[in-house]
Amino acid sequence: MTFLNISVILQVSPLHRLELAVMAIGERIRFFRNKKGVTQKYLGQVVGFPERSADVRMAQYETGSRTPKADLTRTLAGFFEVSTDALTVPDIDSDIGLMHTLFALEDIRGLTIGEIDGEICLRLDKSKGRTYLSMLEMFSRWANEAKKLEAGEITREEYDHWRYTYPAVEAQRTR
Repeated sequence: MTFLNISVILQVSPLHRLELAVMAIGERIRFFRNKKGVTQKYLGQVVGFPERSADVRMAQYETGSRTPKADLTRTLAGFFEVSTDALTVPDIDSDIGLMHTLFALEDIRGLTIGEIDGEICLRLDKSKGRTYLSMLEMFSRWANEAKKLEAGEITREEYDHWRYTYPAVEAQRTR
């Protein structure tokens, strides 16, 4: 496996509440259901829905047309043998929420953790094809803006503007 090595320092300004919906809960339910190798009907029955509607109800949750209540989320997490944090949209303002965001990125984007020269680093997996290329392009743009900030070519305000208006700011630059 080949990797792009990216050292990451994560900072969230207390002035800006960021919400990151890496995967909606329905996508996470589908992910863990497929990982467990069960059908929507089987899962629906296990968590208490009648046989005639079990698959329809689970499909509704997986597509996002319905959102499971907390008790169903706990039941699903128990069946999948995962934390409820692994199913729900993580709160990145908490350390545990941030960890589950990174775990979800590992699942859907091939982001992995490793060590380079004694430092913990996040890496993109080149074997992910288009996902890798897309993420490489975005991370490269981010790295470029961070380098400009570090070199004093742009102000912190300009850097923050780039981050908080991305990708629209990139589209404006290419016109």
